[in-house]
Amino acid sequence: MRITLFLICAIAFAHPWEQPASPWPPAADPDTRVILLGTGNPNPEPERMGPAVAVVSGGRVYLVDCGPGVVRRAAQAGLKMQQLTRVFVTHLHSDHTAGLPDLIFTPAVTGRLEPFEAYGPPGLHAMTAHVLKAWKQDMEIRLHGLEPSVPRAYIVEAHDVKPGEIYRDAGMRVIAFAVKHGSWKYAYGYRFEAADKVIVISGDTTYSEGLIQAAKGCDILVHEVYSQKGLARRTADWQRYHAAFHTSGRDVGRVAAQVRPRKLVLYHQLPMGETPDEVLQEVRGQFDGETIYGNDLEVVR
Repeated sequence: MRITLFLICAIAFAHPWEQPASPWPPAADPDTRVILLGTGNPNPEPERMGPAVAVVSGGRVYLVDCGPGVVRRAAQAGLKMQQLTRVFVTHLHSDHTAGLPDLIFTPAVTGRLEPFEAYGPPGLHAMTAHVLKAWKQDMEIRLHGLEPSVPRAYIVEAHDVKPGEIYRDAGMRVIAFAVKHGSWKYAYGYRFEAADKVIVISGDTTYSEGLIQAAKGCDILVHEVYSQKGLARRTADWQRYHAAFHTSGRDVGRVAAQVRPRKLVLYHQLPMGETPDEVLQEVRGQFDGETIYGNDLEVVR
């Protein structure tokens, strides 16, 4: 399913960002890389924005999730507003989606030239429809008032997708796969296949055989983590919750030991009082490959 908003508005003047951009050609060396835009969780840590990852390849940007602060972090990372045209949502928890209105509207106001597309599990279509309805007055004023505007930037297409290949362009193939995230009926991870690299992002998940199969052969695995030692100090209700919804450091190591990525990157960290080194030790007890405890704005190639 998809929802498309067409806002037709004639404008009689040109603007610096409105000139057609040169199309991004498939690059001989696309330099595919991961930029961690947000490595946090629902806790409001000032140094960690909500979960958001940019896969950048050949000039194109493929966002995964849109936690709070996603657009500001993208600007800090040097990404252009006109590049923020697509997002792949893992699931509909608020810490992964609270930045969706920001991602729809801020680039539309400040430089995006093309329609915006969102892909994710069932429910994303309805969420997007409600966002557009909530900001209806804003769009009417910006498009039909005195403010210079780019009507195409306000076209939004939201796709409810099923596991399998969900997107393909000249430089990238994207495959969604189901993961287990507690009581969520639909939660996905994503595999990005470019000419030079394969990148897999777990989203929120427990230990997942499906993820292991989907991630095999990848160059970079970006995976969530909580500290098993830290969890032992939490109350029984939180222990039950995290065990059903997330992945311990030991189990992330077990996953990586079977996937054998060239690099393992930890994000959406829940250290629960442990240090990054202590969390890394939990992972390294099972996996001897390169492991990075990710920070916002870190670039991994």
